[in-house]
Amino acid sequence: MDNVGKTRATTRTVPAQRVLERIALENPWWVDPHEVGDFYRGFGPRAYFAPFYRLLSQPTPRRAVVLMGPRRVGKTVMIHHAIEKLLREGVPPRHILYVSIDHPLYNGLGLEDLLRLYCEDQEVDPSGELHLFFDEVQYLRDWEVHLKALFDAYKSLRLVVSGSAAAALRLKSVESGVGRFTDFLLPPLTFHEYLELTGNGDLVEEGEGVAEGLPFECSSIEDLNERFVEYLNFGGYPEVATTRESREDIERYVRSDIIDKVLLRDLPSLYGIRDIQELNSLFMVLAYNTANEVSLNALSKDSGVTKPTIKRYIEYLEAAFLLRRVERIDRNAKRFKRAVSFKIYLTNPSMWSALFSPVEEGDRETIGSLAETAVFSQWFHSPTLPYYARWDKGEVDMVGLSGDQSPSWALEVKWSDGIFRRPAQLSKILTFCHANNLDALTVTTRTRRGAILRDSVLVEFHPTSLYCYTVGRNAVSGMPSEMEQERRVTRLAKLRAKLRRKSTLDLGPE
Repeated sequence: MDNVGKTRATTRTVPAQRVLERIALENPWWVDPHEVGDFYRGFGPRAYFAPFYRLLSQPTPRRAVVLMGPRRVGKTVMIHHAIEKLLREGVPPRHILYVSIDHPLYNGLGLEDLLRLYCEDQEVDPSGELHLFFDEVQYLRDWEVHLKALFDAYKSLRLVVSGSAAAALRLKSVESGVGRFTDFLLPPLTFHEYLELTGNGDLVEEGEGVAEGLPFECSSIEDLNERFVEYLNFGGYPEVATTRESREDIERYVRSDIIDKVLLRDLPSLYGIRDIQELNSLFMVLAYNTANEVSLNALSKDSGVTKPTIKRYIEYLEAAFLLRRVERIDRNAKRFKRAVSFKIYLTNPSMWSALFSPVEEGDRETIGSLAETAVFSQWFHSPTLPYYARWDKGEVDMVGLSGDQSPSWALEVKWSDGIFRRPAQLSKILTFCHANNLDALTVTTRTRRGAILRDSVLVEFHPTSLYCYTVGRNAVSGMPSEMEQERRVTRLAKLRAKLRRKSTLDLGPE
């Protein structure tokens, strides 16, 4: 008789012991010499490590930390640096658990299941003070429900989760984590961090004016600009910044390992996107136009995709940390009720290099757009991003709005010294300053530094690379905005006093 149908198919389940073996492999500090792996210790800490560690270690208010950021910016490395510091501070090694949720062995296990297995195996009390790190948490369905349950049930747990799928993380942490979760965004490398990681930190130093908010100083602006162009091409991701192999194959590393995984895997799985090619085509158009204004009407007409779909795709791309949309204001700093035009910035300029080709110093048009993208990306961590102003007869690249929505600063980004030699070109921008009671304007150049009083507006000129360094370094200083404003007022008052005695302060190339 035929044996077909006589046997019954059975589904094998993963034994708990296999799961425990995997957990032990991810937590090597449980055994002597009680250290994190050499791979993680080989990376220098990000500048954002200090504020991140303060957040996860503060006793009150108790919060679970949701660490978010693009792929490959160092979230897992920063978690292991935090574990290393906890060990140095005397936390018992077996009181620290790290689990990368995306491993197949954890499929079907909730956070409480993993906690239970760990506590039973390591004989630790779940009601005690334990430090739990759950990496790539977006791969766990309803992760925020699991995290909320742990947070509420075990009052002494210190909880950190991380992931790259920002939309799912941010939205769900807001919905479920009120009073429980705190978001922490880890951006791509700032220019300051890039110089430190590549051993070029000594190119920039603190001058006498730094205490008053002036940009830092450098001995050779040409050397700094050379490193800045490198940053535009290779500076967004720690591994690309520090390894020659990744730089030589940046298209594979950044485009295939980072961008394509987001476009082809993360976003379709999160939002059920069916036409991946349509999304990819839109992203390529937007990426090529970084630092430029685009309109929904033109995008829809050129692509044949409806405006609502384009708006939705852009929201997805923003949520995945691939780009940021910047809103437009008019000459009087009023926002538009129907925003059909906006500026687009890649979240770091090195994506442009991976998608198209590395930029050369002589390509002034492209390098100008990427320099502006780099300046914008230094604010990536900030909860409030700048706007841009455009009206019939002029525009301003970036404008900061205060709490009452009035302009507090204005910035024009140039990769040229021509504007320094011909300040009359600023006339239209100065009309914006006059219309909004702004008494100061910052303009970046390629090499020149100085200040002038023009039409009662104090205009400061700073090299783009040095300004970019300053913004990135100040972004992690933790200085309250009130103190920053006080320093700015003091600095501007001193500059005005000097300019009353001398019409122009020309500091020349560094």
